[in-house]
Amino acid sequence: MKKHLSTIMIGALGLIIFSSLAMFTVNQWQTAIVRQLGEIVSVKKEPGFYWKIPLLHDVRLFDTRLRTLDTSESERFITSEKKNVLVDYFVKWRIVDAKQYFVSVAGDETQASTRLAQTINDGLRAEFGKRTVHDVVSGERDRIMEILRKSADLDARKIGVQVMDVRLKRVELPQEVSESVYQRMDAERKGVANELRSQGSADAEKIRADADKQREVIVAEAYSSAQKIKGDGDAKAAAIYSAAYGKNPEFYAFYRSLEAYKQSFKNKSDVMVLDPSSDFFKYMRSTGSKATK
Repeated sequence: MKKHLSTIMIGALGLIIFSSLAMFTVNQWQTAIVRQLGEIVSVKKEPGFYWKIPLLHDVRLFDTRLRTLDTSESERFITSEKKNVLVDYFVKWRIVDAKQYFVSVAGDETQASTRLAQTINDGLRAEFGKRTVHDVVSGERDRIMEILRKSADLDARKIGVQVMDVRLKRVELPQEVSESVYQRMDAERKGVANELRSQGSADAEKIRADADKQREVIVAEAYSSAQKIKGDGDAKAAAIYSAAYGKNPEFYAFYRSLEAYKQSFKNKSDVMVLDPSSDFFKYMRSTGSKATK
């Protein structure tokens, strides 16, 4: 009895070991290739359990999920203006043909990344060589990325890889070039500022001259109007005085003399030396009856 039980257990254990060696699992994000004596005999793309012949078949699993190739250092490229620019980029790619991928790069991700980086660098060198700094920085950046994606994908298909996207993270001038560009831009801005200041000063002088001219015209017109009003007022005053003189000339002469006396003897310290017989003392000498004649 014990001998039969041991045999059963050994058989079960052997079956488990055989099953573990003869079965393999393919997940949803994987593709498997089965090789027999180094030659690929089948490719398993659907997820599930599969059988293989132990020791005869060799299985390689490849992750088909999206991967990222990111540059660790900036690459230098030359534009059509013969200026160097520093470029950082990244590439999104995935395996679409595991068999071709294995045959082309032996299933090595490092080799695949190197191949993709060379393809992208060649594309960048060609595209940047056709464009100016402004174009590669902002003007045609999206177009360059689309062209690179298409050309890189076309070449990557030869190794069983699909390029999903190519993005330029950073495009800028090297430090030594940036300084010269900034200096030139600073000089240009200063030149524009000086030109605007000169134009502003000329416009200001023109405005001041026009304002001074208008002021002189306004003052002259105002003075002319004032003189005219004054003349009209003097004429009306003279007419009133003349009418008043005509009614009683003697009384007006007496009134004027009183005003003269008042102004002459306003202060006690005033001293006047006059001939007593002068006309100034006319009304002081006359009697009241005579003064009214």
